Amino acid sequence: MRKLSMDELNRKSVTDFRESDKIPIIVVLDNIRSMHNVGSVFRTADAFLLQGIYLCGYTPQPPHRDIHKTALGATETVTWKYFASTLEAVQELRDTGYQLWAVEQVENSVPLNQFDANQPAPLAVVFGNEVSGVEAEVIKACDGCIEIPQLGMKHSLNISVAAGIVLWELVRAKLNHER
Repeated sequence: MRKLSMDELNRKSVTDFRESDKIPIIVVLDNIRSMHNVGSVFRTADAFLLQGIYLCGYTPQPPHRDIHKTALGATETVTWKYFASTLEAVQELRDTGYQLWAVEQVENSVPLNQFDANQPAPLAVVFGNEVSGVEAEVIKACDGCIEIPQLGMKHSLNISVAAGIVLWELVRAKLNHER
């Protein structure tokens, strides 16, 4: 095996990215405190060609060097919008026809491996604060919750890790459905 060069990776330019058809998923960040986590989610959203990110509450916003450190330029490609409260973002998404799913451990959550990502409506996925998770009021405003099955002693993941896992599974399902 030979590692591919940067030229062989067929990376999109900023203009190409912006003009590309996006995967109809919006990520909602509910009071994330770490700029590194925010930057990582931007980078993941870019990698999977997602529609955008909604930054809510005290979630840090670009431009900031600590976000840029992990985003590696994804703040220039991924469309983002700020909301003072996550409930405002959820209401806008609901009004524009999105299905809303929080990523949280709650009664009757849907295990990620059983979640049907190929719903007719576009998806919005809410990720919560590193300590307290998704706000209870936001959970109530969602269509349901997705839970990442975890088998070990720890039953929590860093938000950037959780976002990578959930978003890849959703994108993979949509890509497989298109074939």
